[in-house]
Amino acid sequence: MTFPLDIRTELNLAGLWTDISPDVYVRDQKQITRGLRDLGSTADPTSLSLTLNNKGGKYSPRNAMSPLFGLIGRNTPIRVSVPQAGDHFLQLDGGTSHFASTPDTAALDITGDIDVRIEAEPGWFSGRIQLLMGKWTDEGDQRSWVVLTYNGSLYFRYTTDGTVNTDLFHTVALPVMPERAAVRMTLDADNGAGGRTVTFYWAESLDGPWTSLGATTTSGGAVSVFNSTAPLTIGPYDFRDGIGTPRLPFIGRFYRAEVRNGINGTVVAAPDFRGLAAGTTSFTDSASRSWSLTAGAEVRDRADRFMGEVSSWPLQWSPDDADVWSTVQASGVLRRMGQGAKPLDSTLRRRIPSGKPVAYWPMEEAQDTTRAYSPIAGVQPATVSGVEWAAWDTLPSSAPLPSLTASASLTAWVAPVWSSWLTPAAASNAWQVEFVYNADNKIPPASGSYAEIIRYFSTNGTVRQWIVKMKKGICYVNGYDDEGVVLVDHAIAIGDDVFNGWTRLRFWAANNADGRTFNWRIDWQDVGGSAGGLTATETGKCGSVSRVAARWGALTEGWGFGHLAVFPDSGNTTFNGSDNAYSGESAWTRMSRLALEEGFNITRQPGPLTPESIGFQRMDTVLDLVEAAADADGGMLTEDPNRLGLRYRDRSSLYAQDPALTLSYVKPGLGPDLDPVDDDAQIHNDVTVSRDAGASARAVQQDGPLGVDTIGRYDTAYTLSLADDSRPEPIAFWRLHLGTFDGARYPSVTVMLHKPGAEAFIPAILALREGDKIRLTDLPQWVSNEDVDLIVNGWSEVLDLYRWEVTFTCSPGGPWDVAMLDPGLRASGGDSVLTAAVSSSATKLTVTPPLGVGWTTDPGEAPFAIRVAGEVMTVTKALWAVDDGFDRTVTSGWGTADSGETWSLTGTASDFSVQGV
Repeated sequence: MTFPLDIRTELNLAGLWTDISPDVYVRDQKQITRGLRDLGSTADPTSLSLTLNNKGGKYSPRNAMSPLFGLIGRNTPIRVSVPQAGDHFLQLDGGTSHFASTPDTAALDITGDIDVRIEAEPGWFSGRIQLLMGKWTDEGDQRSWVVLTYNGSLYFRYTTDGTVNTDLFHTVALPVMPERAAVRMTLDADNGAGGRTVTFYWAESLDGPWTSLGATTTSGGAVSVFNSTAPLTIGPYDFRDGIGTPRLPFIGRFYRAEVRNGINGTVVAAPDFRGLAAGTTSFTDSASRSWSLTAGAEVRDRADRFMGEVSSWPLQWSPDDADVWSTVQASGVLRRMGQGAKPLDSTLRRRIPSGKPVAYWPMEEAQDTTRAYSPIAGVQPATVSGVEWAAWDTLPSSAPLPSLTASASLTAWVAPVWSSWLTPAAASNAWQVEFVYNADNKIPPASGSYAEIIRYFSTNGTVRQWIVKMKKGICYVNGYDDEGVVLVDHAIAIGDDVFNGWTRLRFWAANNADGRTFNWRIDWQDVGGSAGGLTATETGKCGSVSRVAARWGALTEGWGFGHLAVFPDSGNTTFNGSDNAYSGESAWTRMSRLALEEGFNITRQPGPLTPESIGFQRMDTVLDLVEAAADADGGMLTEDPNRLGLRYRDRSSLYAQDPALTLSYVKPGLGPDLDPVDDDAQIHNDVTVSRDAGASARAVQQDGPLGVDTIGRYDTAYTLSLADDSRPEPIAFWRLHLGTFDGARYPSVTVMLHKPGAEAFIPAILALREGDKIRLTDLPQWVSNEDVDLIVNGWSEVLDLYRWEVTFTCSPGGPWDVAMLDPGLRASGGDSVLTAAVSSSATKLTVTPPLGVGWTTDPGEAPFAIRVAGEVMTVTKALWAVDDGFDRTVTSGWGTADSGETWSLTGTASDFSVQGV
């Protein structure tokens, strides 16, 4: 890196990044800030300020004479970058028309064994379905094969005829990998045993060595991959003909790839962007294939320091009009997501339309409603009378639902399913009606009449009217023809559980392949629980549902009812999960699902442990819901530095890290503001954690340097979205651990990258992320006797031509150095006590460990470190000492000490207490 610093500022205009650096005032300092809010789990929006020369009104959004008129305005994407040493790369931003491709030729017409290798940085744990590379397009159904990634899994998809009807896939979970990594998949199309086999691998680069990802995936039947005319594309797109979730091009960096005809076979394509000049638009790879880039795809050699949106374009000028400028303020996506966002609908209201029902009435209306609205286009409101609207508010997955009175009734017309705009479709081959209800333990007596629950009508089925009715112990399903003749008469034994709490009732019918009979089934399922029901077969056709109705009466008075949905298929599972407001899903699962549903980007840095299981998804803003998931897990929700979106770092990814950046006090680069403080800003020695709408637990540190008895009480309380009542206690103790770590704070650490000799830190700083550990070494004795580890919570950055300073905001790294059950790590032997004081020249320590705790005497475990009153020493040998004439021999492994026994440790030491490091 050289100075003056090559800082580039770009705006995204109509999907293309345009350099505006010549218009940025050279005297201006670009100030960038990012990081966690109040050292919690969620960041404030990243911010950028800079000044643009606006003479002529180029950056006045309403100036019709500006060449940028219509191209700039609120939330115009902006990025600031600096040069990056090392490999160049293909940058893709997820645009459906932004990709690199090579035309289809005979060499790419691989229908049998194939070997695909990709080195990229797409955000492997992204919350969106991303296509990496393939011969795959939905235009004309020309799908051969494609490699894609979603939510930490790698997929290989292929078809046998180019259509979604033969879309086959294999998948494997990815391990914790670096941001830049290589993946590989091989297809053995005919494994010689009547099947096909797919094997996945990963490596740190395309050069290997390759590590197999789990067992191979073997499926029955050899296969011939469809020979499509699609080009080989990096970042393809498939709308899936409007079916399901679109598969999108990835957002990130692509370094190189190989496609081989056969496993370890001939290389037929080898795009490599690492050595291409920035701005390259076409090239020929080592396999003699010609590649071209669309306008939105770019070869880059730069590192982004800010990625966000311009939130305002203020206009300013001098009194003599000699100078006109715009002091631009830009922010990351957290600003937009947090402004004026309305709460999301209930999980059932949001989820059920995704199952493509032909009719749906949520019944979440307010108290003065007379009809139940349907969010499905073309479906008329349902007529509902004799109910108390918004009376039931105990279903977490719903807004308040109505309560039935003794005179309640329902009529809901199902719109016809049209095969075109002019001709109605024939009778369907299946249908399903589902809803939720709560009988509130008001069970119709076994000796009395049946309570009517629901009626289904059909104009084209053999059964024209179905009636479901229940009382204690039994349910009747009756079916009638259009003359009122009974065609179906089934009694079903039921338990009292279908009258207790919120329950789903599902009824479906489907024609059989014989063309003469159909099956029907009724199911009950406790919300979030198990199901039970009955299946029966009848003669005739199932038809389709034209109307749903109910004539409720005194036996159902006080029952709750809602979310009535009619589907054009059977066995539909759309209600699953959403009926319990997704309680029990992991924090990351919730974030990635919301990202997919709401259309924002989020990536993840996983740790070795599964993120916390969380509670009900409440009716809240999407940002508040994502933040609640992050708070429950205790990780870090920040903005992605490489994409316009969010990034989540698991709590366990912070454990036992190696330092990402090491700064020496006696070498160039470290700034002068190294001011450690011993204060009470982050002390919490009395912590209460409560589950949202659940139990609480309290953890208190009574003694010790930061205990209540020593410094007084510092109490705090958290309410978290947790899945069950067993979780508040361990979380309370973890947060107590964080709040009682006895170490100095280093609120800020500055690195001056423009100083001679400091340029060596630039690659590490460009790669550094929130939550990474930095280590300070060679500190003066009055600061620390040992190296200091800090967690980076965020930073502010100043960039101009001759100055580049990064000031990190930090918190102690010590609490995150937890023991993990891995052969390469050790757990502390606890606080052992010296039996006698020693001088600084002593080479042997005799210590007494706590009751039930011992130090290893295995020579293979030495040397290891101990801390004695803050000083770190190296133990070269540990052995049992003789106590009261009794020799205690311990072989390899952990020893166990009884009260009064002592250990001898060889090293140098002074002071009074010993603890493993």
